[in-house]
Amino acid sequence: MTAPAFPAGTILGYPRIGRRRELKRALEAYWAGRIDAAQLERDAAELRRATRARLIELGLGVDDASVPESFAYYDHVLDAALAVGAVPARFAHLRGADGTVGLDGEFALARGEAEQPPLEMTKWFDTNYHYLVPEIAPDTAFAADPARLVARFAEAAEQGVVSRPVMVGPVTLLALAKPAAEAPDGFRPLDALDRLLPVYAELLARLADAGATWVQLDEPALVSESLDEPTARVREAAAHAYAVLGAAERRPALFVAAPYGELGDGLAALAATPIEAIGLDLVRGAAPAGDLDADSRAALAGKTLVAGVVDGHNVWRGDLGRAFEAAEAVRALGAAVAVSTSTSLLHVPHDVTDERALDPRLGSWLAFADQKVGQVAVLARGLAEGRAAIEAELAEASDALADRAVAPGVRVDAVRARTAALEAGDFARVGYAERVAAQRDLELPELPTTTIGSFPQTGDIRRARARHVAGELDAEGYRRLMREEIERVVRLQEQLDLDVLVHGEPERNDMVQYFAELLDGFAVTEHGWVQSYGSRCTRPSILWGDVSRPAPMTVGWAEYAQSLTGRHVKGMLTGPVTILAWSFVRDDQPLADTARQVALALRDEVSDLERAGIRIVQVDEPALRELLPLRRAEQAEYLDWSVGAFRLATAGADASTQVHTHLCYSEFGVVIDAIRGLDADVTSIEAARSRMEVVEDLARSGFEHGVGPGVYDIHSPRVPSVEEVRALLELAVADVPAGRLWVNPDCGLKTRGYDETIASLENLVAATKQVRRVLAGA
Repeated sequence: MTAPAFPAGTILGYPRIGRRRELKRALEAYWAGRIDAAQLERDAAELRRATRARLIELGLGVDDASVPESFAYYDHVLDAALAVGAVPARFAHLRGADGTVGLDGEFALARGEAEQPPLEMTKWFDTNYHYLVPEIAPDTAFAADPARLVARFAEAAEQGVVSRPVMVGPVTLLALAKPAAEAPDGFRPLDALDRLLPVYAELLARLADAGATWVQLDEPALVSESLDEPTARVREAAAHAYAVLGAAERRPALFVAAPYGELGDGLAALAATPIEAIGLDLVRGAAPAGDLDADSRAALAGKTLVAGVVDGHNVWRGDLGRAFEAAEAVRALGAAVAVSTSTSLLHVPHDVTDERALDPRLGSWLAFADQKVGQVAVLARGLAEGRAAIEAELAEASDALADRAVAPGVRVDAVRARTAALEAGDFARVGYAERVAAQRDLELPELPTTTIGSFPQTGDIRRARARHVAGELDAEGYRRLMREEIERVVRLQEQLDLDVLVHGEPERNDMVQYFAELLDGFAVTEHGWVQSYGSRCTRPSILWGDVSRPAPMTVGWAEYAQSLTGRHVKGMLTGPVTILAWSFVRDDQPLADTARQVALALRDEVSDLERAGIRIVQVDEPALRELLPLRRAEQAEYLDWSVGAFRLATAGADASTQVHTHLCYSEFGVVIDAIRGLDADVTSIEAARSRMEVVEDLARSGFEHGVGPGVYDIHSPRVPSVEEVRALLELAVADVPAGRLWVNPDCGLKTRGYDETIASLENLVAATKQVRRVLAGA
C-alpha cells in the first residue's frame, strides 16, 4: 500500500483523567449510583472533545492523524484485552448475547465482584501507572470487538479531526499477560499469538473502513528485559506479528511505537516488516545509526522513524537544542523523520501554567503535558524549516537550564558534605538473629495482625485539610481535629482486636507529598494530578534541589497515638526510593546521590521516633520494583543503590526497634535478593490478587525474615469473606513458618470507605484467630 504522510510532530498519548480530574469524578459518581451510564458516556465524550481541541490549539494538526485517540475508562491494557475478546473463563458470564463485554462488565473485571476477585494489577514497565493483567489460556476465545475504537474515531471525525487510534500491540498484550488458572503447566500467553493476529487484522480492517489513515500500536515489550518471556522470543514474535499484520490487504498505515527504553535489535526486526512507521524512545536510548546492517538501512528508507526526543516521563523542560540534534541524527538512517514524545504523556500533569502558587523561577524550568506538546510542535517546525527557524525557542530553553544550575538550594554544601562522609557502617544493622532476640519483649502473638498504615480519609478529614490550607482553620484547630480522628482510629483498631496499631495518617494528604511539604528541596503542585490506576490519581511532588529535614515530621502524631493505647503503634514513614519514584526528580545528578540525601533525612526521623518511645517503625518502599531498569545490564547498579538507600535510612535503628517495610503491586521474582538485602525485620507484600504467588517465590529463595503477605485486596471494593482470608492464610502458612508470618491487607486503606474497611478487617481478624487455633491444636 502507499502510505499517507506521517505527521511531522505528534505525541504518543495524553493524560486522560481530565485537567480537573473530570473522568475520576464521573467514574466514582457512576460507581456510587449518582449518575447513569448515559451521563458517564456524555462526560467522557466531552472530555475527549476538549482534549482534541486543546491538542490542536497547542500545535498538532487537524487532519494528519497527529492527534492520538488514547482514551480509556479504566486501563488501556484492559481496553485492548476487551477489544480482542480476551475475557477470562471465570468472567465468561459478563459476555452479552453478542459475545462482547459492556461497561459494567469492564468495571467488574477491574474492580471485582462479590464472589470474584478482579484481574491482578501490576506496574506498567518502570512507571507508577498500574495496569490490569490479562489472563490467557490455550482456549481463550479471541474475537474482535471494534465498536469503541470505531466510535471514538467517528466521534473525532464529527469534530473535524482525523485522529490516530492507539492500542496496545499484540506482542506486548500477550507478553504482559499471565496464564489463566486453568492453563496447563508450560503454557505461555505468547503461545497464542497466531490465534490473536487475525483478530488484530480484523480490528485494523474495521478502522480502515471507518476512514482511519494511521493506527498506533504500542509495543514497549520490545525494550524490556524484565518480562517473563526471553527478549529474543519477544523480538521474534514482533517480527512475525508485523509481517502478518503488515501484509493485510485492508488496513490503515501502521505506526509501531516502542517507548520506555532503547529498541536495540528490535529496530532491525521491525524494519524487515511492511509497517510504515517506527517510534524510538531517544530519551532513554540513542539513535542506532552505527548499529544497523545494510539490509535494515535499506528497509528503513521507505519508512518514517518517529524520534521520541521530548521526555514523556518527567516534567523538566530539558535541553531542547540537544533534543533537536537527536532528532536530526536519525536522518543518518535514511528514513523520513518525525518527532514525538518519548512515551505517552499519561505520566505527567496537564499544564504548568495552572500552578499559580508555584515559584515562577521553578516553573520556568518545567514542562507539563501541554508544554511538551508545544515542544514537539517547535521541533517539528525546526526539522521542516531548519534550526534557524527555532533558534529563539532553543535559546530560551538553554537559558532556563543555565538559571536552574545556579539557583539557591539546588546545591547545598552541608547536605553534600554529610553524604560524602558516609562509611560502610552507616548502611548496616546488627544481625537479624540478634534483633529477633532483642525484640522478644514486644510480646506479639503468633500471626500478629496489623494494617499497612492509612485508614479511610473521610470527607470531614479532607474538608478540614482544605480549610486549613485556605487559612479558614488555624493550626491549633486543625491539630485538634486530627487528634480526634487519630483517637477514633486507635479505638476502632482496639475494638477490632488488631495486635499492632497505626495512627491512621489523617494528617497526610499523600504518602509522598506529606513529606515533600516538610523537606527542603521539594515543591508541590495544586493541579499536578496524574493517573495511577482507574480513578485513582496522585499528585507527584517536584524534587528540585538538595534534600534535608528542617524538623521532625511524624513524631508528634505517632507519640500521641501511642499515648492512647497499651498496644504498639507503628511509626509510619515513606522510604527514600518510593519518595523518588513518586516524585518528579531532578535530572541533573545521579538518582543514587539524591536517594542518599532523602535517606539521611529519614534516618534522623527514625531516631526521633525511637526517642519518643516508638518500638515499631515502618518505612514503606512500594516502588522498589518500579524503578528497576528494563535493561538487565543496568539492574545491578540500581538494586545496589536503592537497597543501600533503604538501609541508610534504617540502619541507625536500635536492635530492639522492629523495622518493617511494605512493597506492593509488582512482580517480585526478579528482586527477591533485593528484598532480602533491605534487611527489614518484617516485609509486607501485596499477595491477595495473585493468591500468594510471592510467598512461593520467597520460600524458594530461602527468605528468613518476617513477612506479611496481603490477604485483603484494598484496590477493590470487595469485602473478602472469612473463608477467603483463611484460605489465603493457609496457603501462606504452608510456605512460611507461622512464627515469621504477619497478617495484613495488601496496602493502605486511605481510598476505601469505613463500612467495607471495618467488615474486611473483622473478617481478617476472625480468619486469623481460626488459623491460630488450628496451629495451636497441631
